[in-house]
Amino acid sequence: MKIQSIRGMSDLLPEQSATWQYLERVVADVLARYSYREIRFPLLEQTELFKRAVGEVTDIVEKEMYSFDDRNGDSLSLRPEGTAGCVRACTENGLLHNQTQRLWYMGPMFRHERPQKGRLRQFHQIGVEAFGLKGPDIDAELLLLTARLWKTLKIDHAVKLEINSLGTSDDRKRYRAALVEYLTARYEQLDEDSQRRLQSNPMRILDSKNADVQALLHAAPNLADFIDDESRQHFERLCAMLDAADVPFQINPRLVRGLDYYGKTVFEWVTTHLGAQGTVCAGGRYDGLVEQLGGKPCPGVGFAMGIERLVLLLDELGVVPDSIAHQIDVYLMAVGDVEQQGLVLAEKLREQCPRLRIEHHCGGGSVKSQIKKADKSGATIALIMGEDEAASGTIGVKYLREDKAQETVAQSELVSVLTTNLIN
Repeated sequence: MKIQSIRGMSDLLPEQSATWQYLERVVADVLARYSYREIRFPLLEQTELFKRAVGEVTDIVEKEMYSFDDRNGDSLSLRPEGTAGCVRACTENGLLHNQTQRLWYMGPMFRHERPQKGRLRQFHQIGVEAFGLKGPDIDAELLLLTARLWKTLKIDHAVKLEINSLGTSDDRKRYRAALVEYLTARYEQLDEDSQRRLQSNPMRILDSKNADVQALLHAAPNLADFIDDESRQHFERLCAMLDAADVPFQINPRLVRGLDYYGKTVFEWVTTHLGAQGTVCAGGRYDGLVEQLGGKPCPGVGFAMGIERLVLLLDELGVVPDSIAHQIDVYLMAVGDVEQQGLVLAEKLREQCPRLRIEHHCGGGSVKSQIKKADKSGATIALIMGEDEAASGTIGVKYLREDKAQETVAQSELVSVLTTNLIN
């Protein structure tokens, strides 16, 4: 029996990787322009890290983490999200004490949930975190950064920003008590999922996709009525900054996020182009998380974006540049007993024209079969070296994408020909 991939953990094939690489390059470029630096940390962490950071009564910790005991009896987990690991790495390596940090990371995350389009068990995220800054200006910068990213990717017309304030932990405790009192009196009207959450994480009921539950919530207590003056002022200043920068947004009083560590600002960038999986980027403030994980008090704010969902959105909107699929500029054919000369010439061209992408044909074959492979490769120009060309120091130049006659040029002139036709 053939061994197949694990359900919900997909292969990324060569024809798909070009779009991923394009997205990753654009994101890295935008982040560098805002002075964010890359950090890398392990896929595996102690399970306790996520229990303390994410919350023991969240769906992630209760049902979705890939956890196991290693040979030493330690409980380890594949990371279900990136912020906790980033905080652990920064604290352990002394990056946060009396310092500010702007950081980003990229890689796979793991959650054991029902696989569907845009939601896999191994999924990939780009995360951005800023530490040591407690004002609304850094919240605004993150949102301006993401708005610029959407504009660069040409998807800004397809996403919208929703924001909310969760206040402090004390504010949420008072609100949670009022919400539980309201919903308990209407317990029979809740669906099974909301009834379960009423005991463990009642604020997540605000996120319910059940239309009947949402209708029930219309008359529920409003979180905005429970947040303190400092949180309210923080949020008002953030809104003013977004207005001043012409970033459209909508205040969503039901936006709470699913992780326990969030407080004050929370936000989501959402789209209507991906069906149920409409959130492409989400995050917020977590000013108490560093201390919660054993570090000294340090404010933090950040977000994560799902690479799979962004790739789906790019494909759906048809905004991936045609040029990224063009992987080869030159296909060098070696016809006859000239493999050695062909390899040497290809290396010389790579040395002299480092910007060109060159594939040298290996494996022999007729001129006709090699021309077919050259055309299928997507190359702009095919170079044809046969035994006569090798002996005379010439090369055939065939234009695969233009209506131009094939020509024979001296190998000494080849760099000039390629530069003129391929390098702008």
